[in-house]
Amino acid sequence: MKHERIVSLDAIYNADEGPVFMTGIQALVRLPLMQRRFDRRRGLSTGGLVSGYRGSPIGAYDQQLWKAQKYLDAHDVIFQPGLNEDLAATALWGAQMHKAFGPSKVDGVFGIWYGKGPGVDRSGDAFRNANMIGTSALGGVLAIGGDDHAAQSSMFPHQTDGIFQSAHIPVLQPTDVSDILTLGMAGIAMSRFAGTWVAMKTIAEVVESAASFALPDPAPDFASPAELVPPHGLNWDPAIQWPAERAEYERRLSEERLPAAIGWAVANRIDTPIFAARAKRLCVVTVGKAHQDFMQALENLGVGEDEAEALGLSVYKVAMSWPLAADPLLAFAKDADEIFVVEEKAPIVEDQIKTALFHRDGKRIRITGKRDADGKLLLPVVMEFTPLMVAQALTGRLAHDPVGLADRLKTLEAMAARGVVVPFPVRRPFFCSGCPHNSSTKTPEGSISGGGIGCHVMALSVPKLKTTTFSQMGGEGLQWVGAAPFSKTDHIFQNIGDGTYQHSGLLAIRAAIAARTNITFKILYNDAVAMTGGQPAEGVIDPPRIVAQLLAEGAARVHLVSDDPGKWRDLPGGIVAAHRDEMDAIQRALRDTPGVTAIVYEQTCAAEKRRRRKRGAYPDPDRRLFINPRVCEGCGDCSVQSNCIAVQPLPTPDGVKRRIDQSACNKDFSCLKGFCPSFVEIEGAVLRGPDAARIAAVESERFAGLPAPVLPRLDGTYNIYIAGIGGLGVLTVGALLGMAAHIDGSVSTVLDFTGLAQKNGAVVSQVRIAAEGAAIHAVRI
Repeated sequence: MKHERIVSLDAIYNADEGPVFMTGIQALVRLPLMQRRFDRRRGLSTGGLVSGYRGSPIGAYDQQLWKAQKYLDAHDVIFQPGLNEDLAATALWGAQMHKAFGPSKVDGVFGIWYGKGPGVDRSGDAFRNANMIGTSALGGVLAIGGDDHAAQSSMFPHQTDGIFQSAHIPVLQPTDVSDILTLGMAGIAMSRFAGTWVAMKTIAEVVESAASFALPDPAPDFASPAELVPPHGLNWDPAIQWPAERAEYERRLSEERLPAAIGWAVANRIDTPIFAARAKRLCVVTVGKAHQDFMQALENLGVGEDEAEALGLSVYKVAMSWPLAADPLLAFAKDADEIFVVEEKAPIVEDQIKTALFHRDGKRIRITGKRDADGKLLLPVVMEFTPLMVAQALTGRLAHDPVGLADRLKTLEAMAARGVVVPFPVRRPFFCSGCPHNSSTKTPEGSISGGGIGCHVMALSVPKLKTTTFSQMGGEGLQWVGAAPFSKTDHIFQNIGDGTYQHSGLLAIRAAIAARTNITFKILYNDAVAMTGGQPAEGVIDPPRIVAQLLAEGAARVHLVSDDPGKWRDLPGGIVAAHRDEMDAIQRALRDTPGVTAIVYEQTCAAEKRRRRKRGAYPDPDRRLFINPRVCEGCGDCSVQSNCIAVQPLPTPDGVKRRIDQSACNKDFSCLKGFCPSFVEIEGAVLRGPDAARIAAVESERFAGLPAPVLPRLDGTYNIYIAGIGGLGVLTVGALLGMAAHIDGSVSTVLDFTGLAQKNGAVVSQVRIAAEGAAIHAVRI
């Protein structure tokens, strides 16, 4: 071990200094703890409130907060998951006004809201109202928006910047994991000073990565420019009367708070020059993750500060993308011939620079970014871009090229071309073995179904499940409400998960009832929000309560279907639970029933069953099914009936038969519905485990004389690309390598792409390692 490094979880959350290896999610957990310690040092009695709703790339935030409960308790931080995103935002709004409800226990409450891009979209009204009212001087709110620029795990690509901008909320964009802490602390401080909410945009390359870095200053000395504070202050003011003084709310936000946010950002140097050439020809302005790509492009082109000087190249990193602190940026670039803006998605910073320069006297600076002065495309608005794309655009902007960048670019392009392999089939995610959706998403002959947000959306890619449409979360079934009056189809089925039902889906059912639409909702109750990691749905929700709610809302008929109907007794409305084998008959009956009907399909998530059984927290049937290949005729009816991936093809001299993969099997037993005599049931069977003694002997024999590996010299960055599918330990290997490099004294980053990992989908972990003191720019290989 070269250096003493922080490796324990306790130190990650409690240490004030030292090198640390931390994930972006862990940084988000550490952030409120840092803020509370910062307040304690200043003698403030504050509390913290974290609330929001899960979703990639911050889908694991709530899980890590629960795991860190003892640290939260010790720092007076309350984690209260929101039922949905906009309700969570409203709760945080209320926490800023806690003194309006009588005597308070604390001086102030700092808040952290979190949600993925679509959650930001749906929370616009709550954001706008809360931001208009303002934050408290010892509170402050940081809104963490999880963006998915390339739709890695979303229905479509999304960008939250414009949504926050429309609510007049300043937007910070961290570049790496360390930035989450520094900008997070700055965001809360800015929110307290200026009285606005402050957003922090995160994407997978930042929040789903891990990195080794030195912890930032635990007690930053933030400047608070007194000249920006009007006599009545900038924060929430209970003296303003609503509705009589609505215009005053707007005036203060637009004319006082937002300028104060800009002034605070300038005073605290939120935006930073990276390097400046004496003779500036090209000034590059980078934003967020795009800064990683640009710096990696320079490294790939072999451009350091000396060559940048020769090229007349200067770089300025923008951390607050809206509203832009234009004065220091333009002062930095005042002698440049051109400002080239490198930012992903919409040209938000580029447009603000153009606006700021429009009426200025002096040298006319050319502004490029998405397009050049002739309208030619430089950097795309769609999806995301790579260091090579940035290198290509940059080289084209440098008419003065004394170092031969054009030739270096040709070398990079040739290397990229050689790296292209023959396209191979992409691993398609599918339901886990024994997944309830294998049975619950089946649609009767002659009918169609609608999809929505949740694991069941994978039915869209399975033609036999006849699922034709999907909606946003909470909109399930409403497309049919609009289409039904104009369609010759009389009825459809609509799948909706229990998490979505609790989040906002009940309103969709209520709307369908109000519209008197012929539709059957299938509420798929699997006792977990499996899409994002198996978390419980918020609040108290179980099948009897759902049945009671549906009946109270006016559903014409409601059925409860289960793989174990005997456990559901005394249901509301005299309903008798039915076995899942009756599902098809029940669906056929309901599609002929006018109005809104519903099926509550209850069966625990197969992945959760497996986890709980490992912990001894769920019954494990003492039986296993096997297929006798001598009897099996390979008809495949067992696969048709079960949709189960544990039923696998078995090549034999007599043709392809079927087998059950006992390692994958989750004991759903729906394959038994296949019309086949080849099944064998064995009771008391236990899978043969590894022979520990034999393995130890082999290890002792083969590893005893094994020489220590010769580690490569880290002249640059060493890249390791690990690929596989969910459940094979891909992320574990990546995390181990990253931490090992950290312990060894090197710097490392790890970027994980999980997508639908839990559903047998592709998983990738990208590890980059460099020598101590070296910089790793882009975390993606």
